[in-house]
Amino acid sequence: MLRDEYATGRCLVLATGADIRYASAVAIHLGIFDSVLASDGHTNLTGGNKAARLSGLYGEAGFDYIGDSKADIPVWAKARRSVRVSVVRPGFRTFRKALRIHQWVKNILVFLPLFTSHSFFEPSACWKALAAFASFSLTASAIYLINDLLDIDSDRVHRTKRRRPFASGALSPLVGMALAPLLFAASFAIMAPMGATAVLALLVYVALTFAYSFWLKRRMLTDVFSLSMLYTMRILVGAAATHIRCSAWLLGFSVFFFLSLAFLKRAAELVDLARQDRFEVAGRGYYTWDLLQVNQFGVTSGYLAGLVLALYINGEQVRLLYQQPAWLWLLVPVQLYWVSRAWILAHRGAMNEDPILFAAKDRVSYFCAAASGFILMLATTNSNFHVESIL
Repeated sequence: MLRDEYATGRCLVLATGADIRYASAVAIHLGIFDSVLASDGHTNLTGGNKAARLSGLYGEAGFDYIGDSKADIPVWAKARRSVRVSVVRPGFRTFRKALRIHQWVKNILVFLPLFTSHSFFEPSACWKALAAFASFSLTASAIYLINDLLDIDSDRVHRTKRRRPFASGALSPLVGMALAPLLFAASFAIMAPMGATAVLALLVYVALTFAYSFWLKRRMLTDVFSLSMLYTMRILVGAAATHIRCSAWLLGFSVFFFLSLAFLKRAAELVDLARQDRFEVAGRGYYTWDLLQVNQFGVTSGYLAGLVLALYINGEQVRLLYQQPAWLWLLVPVQLYWVSRAWILAHRGAMNEDPILFAAKDRVSYFCAAASGFILMLATTNSNFHVESIL
């Protein structure tokens, strides 16, 4: 509205209760005001003072005034025309973006010890796993708030990150500063009844996350190994909360599998940079010519996860948990197919986000998950058809 009025040649005045230094800086930045009226250390230019100043300057000709608060009522009383600007209040969508609720899907990993130990029919264990999920999600949101507050200046000049709630101004930084400690407190309050081990595991995750945010993510290779450990820590926290012992097979599989996903994330960034004729991932220590090596590391890690899965299926422990463990061999090609497809998509430039979030939106990933669930059901059920008879 102001730009349209300025284009017609109308005189515009920035009249504000803010200090003259800030008001002048805003006026220079916008470049549409003919003059600036502001507080100067002696006179607080709000309410009646502003009304008197404007009346004295434009009394006969009159003036139109645009304001946004109760302090502007005396000015509107003197104005020829009054315009009220509503302050947009942050709603659920704004808070949802700030808390990154969509990222909570990663915390489903806390349920993995519950399912691999076949304890999902135990109400107590299920409630503990749900509590761990809630605690982990609140912790993750608190960390996202802190990271966004620390990165607010760099986010404001970023092509897409400038739309984040704090960077865009949709949410006040004061809200984030107040909300983050409350989320941390609620998270640890939920986790405390699970025992000291669970709380300690959560503390280790928080410490590793901050180490990653401030230092590790800027180190070549250290960043991907840290990401793999952060994913694995979710499983360990779930095991500690439910008091279920986490098998070495599960940990071995998760380390290799999530290491592959971490390399996948970096490979996707390098492919995108290469298409933009850029050479370096800012603040990451990778160059586009590292893509071949990153691909080799990532694909190898994904296939090693498949090897760990195959060795686990061939172990004696499996026969204690499954009626027909031979069905589990079908999990190996499903897992290798998903990993192979993900890497091909990344090479094509179609993996433009976090691999876990990509899987949460990908139909083929849902199909692979459903197929895996069906295979596990066949392995658990003591049916009349025994797959061992044809193997």
